[in-house]
Amino acid sequence: MTDPSPPPPPVPASPPGRRSVLLAGLGCALTACSTTRPSVSSSPSPSSSPAASSSAAAFPAPAAWQPGPGELQPDVKLRAVQVVEAIGGWPPGGQGVAAARARVAALGADPGLADQGGPLLADAPRAALEVVYAQYGGLLADSSSVLVVCRQWLAGPDGAPVSTGSTVDVRLSSAEPRWRVTSLHPSDPGPAAAATADPALRVLAQPRIALPPAAVADVRSGQVHGAALEVMLALAGAYAFEVSVLRSGHPLLVFGTDRPSDHPRGLAFDTWRIEGHPVVDPAAPAGLVESFMRAAAAAGSYNVGGPQLLSGGRTANQFFSDPTHHDHVHTGFRD
Repeated sequence: MTDPSPPPPPVPASPPGRRSVLLAGLGCALTACSTTRPSVSSSPSPSSSPAASSSAAAFPAPAAWQPGPGELQPDVKLRAVQVVEAIGGWPPGGQGVAAARARVAALGADPGLADQGGPLLADAPRAALEVVYAQYGGLLADSSSVLVVCRQWLAGPDGAPVSTGSTVDVRLSSAEPRWRVTSLHPSDPGPAAAATADPALRVLAQPRIALPPAAVADVRSGQVHGAALEVMLALAGAYAFEVSVLRSGHPLLVFGTDRPSDHPRGLAFDTWRIEGHPVVDPAAPAGLVESFMRAAAAAGSYNVGGPQLLSGGRTANQFFSDPTHHDHVHTGFRD
């Protein structure tokens, strides 16, 4: 992630109004992704219409995220995640900034953080949020950036879930008894390009490369450099892997420095899971992360960071390691 080198009411029968039309397209508007609607069969109760009962049964109910084995300072990540989950998920009728402020305040966090929720606070009567992973964007002694990678479902006009998502750069400062969340910076991938060119099309179609919603939107925006896309495709020949961050949702600067990061320029991608094993997990097969890092370097990355400091790079700093990169593999490129 950071790079050390140069950072249910039924719908009326009448035609839908403006708000209904906006909600129906909300998933694409926020992420430039295709919306998906689960199809679930259910038997309606006597007081429910078939449409309302089916929508309620199909609405996701993801479990709250918990840090797994091997995490550094797991409570820092958990604090960041809890604020994002409180803002981005709500029961029927719980929409709006005021309700989000109350949920954040119930955590003992600053309720004003809800005002920075951006796309997480879409005008929908119900929402569910799943954290794919919480990755460090920076970890210093007294401050941190946690990149909370999210999927979100918003209730459409008929109550059925519309899939969207974002990545939130959550900033924290050290405090007792828990670190304090100071600000939120949601991803803003921008609109999709008029046409998606190769190799972006091949990356989007490659089943061995899993991209979260914000990263899909980054690829569709046309702002991810071809070198990064080509190396992702090359790595997919040997590994199935899951990307956490491409461009949006990443700090603009290498955390704690004044150096521009490669990520916002579309010149880097981060990988948090390889062959089903989180990079951070100490139980991952021996050599798996190292082999992935070396393959990324051989395929053309000028700097590869991860939980292990490897030797044998083409240049003195081709490989690097630090606490920030304990939980993912950073793969960077030159313009």
